[in-house]
Amino acid sequence: MTGKEKIRAAFSEKGTAQFPVVICYEGIFIRDHWENLTELPWYVVHLPDIESQIKWNEDVITKINQDWFVVYPFYSRSQRKNIEVKIFDDRIIIRDKKQNTEKQFSKPVTSGWSVSKVVQSVKREKLPETIDELEKLLPERPGKFNRDDFVGQGHGDLACALIEKFPDKMPFSHVSSPLWRMYGILGFEGLMTTIVTHPELIDYGCERFLEIATVSVQQYIACGAQLIWIEECMTDMIGPAAFERFNLPYLKKLVSAIRDAGGKSIYYYCGNPWDRMDKILQVGADALSFEESKKNFQIDIEKVVSIVDGRCVVFGNLDAIYLLPHADEKQLVQEIERQLTAGVKNKRKFVMSLGSPVTPDTPVERVRLYCEVSREIGGKI
Repeated sequence: MTGKEKIRAAFSEKGTAQFPVVICYEGIFIRDHWENLTELPWYVVHLPDIESQIKWNEDVITKINQDWFVVYPFYSRSQRKNIEVKIFDDRIIIRDKKQNTEKQFSKPVTSGWSVSKVVQSVKREKLPETIDELEKLLPERPGKFNRDDFVGQGHGDLACALIEKFPDKMPFSHVSSPLWRMYGILGFEGLMTTIVTHPELIDYGCERFLEIATVSVQQYIACGAQLIWIEECMTDMIGPAAFERFNLPYLKKLVSAIRDAGGKSIYYYCGNPWDRMDKILQVGADALSFEESKKNFQIDIEKVVSIVDGRCVVFGNLDAIYLLPHADEKQLVQEIERQLTAGVKNKRKFVMSLGSPVTPDTPVERVRLYCEVSREIGGKI
């Protein structure tokens, strides 16, 4: 079975005969290990020509050798003709001559530390108290998605080229949950405070971000993505009742939007899930993924599987922080085998994965070993 076939089978009613293997948040891994994955310069990810994009993706996908890869919309054919690029040592400027707009990208810093060394979290001097005040902070409503126009303009050209080059691997994309997107508008303290003081503003903002996420999903699937990873962060810091009020309705609608567009959903819940596991299952996602045990809570994959009981796909949560980079090979093999055995108990609806992104100090060779061992054991267990 190819990697794509294994993942498809894992999402089927019968489950998979051979378990697939992936890493989560490969974008972070690529950023932190760029020079070990490709000889191309860092700024190539921003270039408007498809040939450069295919080359760096080919280097990275081949080097990691997991069973999926990310696809996203690209510049339209018209935009590619009108883009001017200025390259400097530590930054690159992309200028759209037709629109007379510029975007500047700085050279990434390992571990994601801000180039400016300034904390990036939003902290508003005054939180919005009315819909009008919140509206000034929110992105505009997206227009209605027209698949034929979108594809016809060439936004899917890069994704199609990569899918053609890697037909044995599963294309997928990421989207954030509506409530998690509100963090970027209000900041941590602002989000937590507004949930209590002005819940109607949270509802209004979540509706907007649901609209945006729905159009994004339609674009990604039009580009060829078959799975959509839904990221959720920090919402273990609100109570189960608040989760049910501000997460559950919008997540259920997002999952339905993914299904309506022809894709499958993966809900990645960051944090301690145990006081709301029933509500997480009510989201109705096609797959669930959790962190590894850390931050004073335990998430044992065997316990997860015992609760899910084959109702949806479960992604593994191998410890990416300590075990993956530091354990000896025997310990790594034992944990992979333990996780895959749990996957068998979930009616073989299981994808071997990590609980969180690969750390900066984890060698590329170690990640390849994880993939190779998982593939070997997953093919015969």
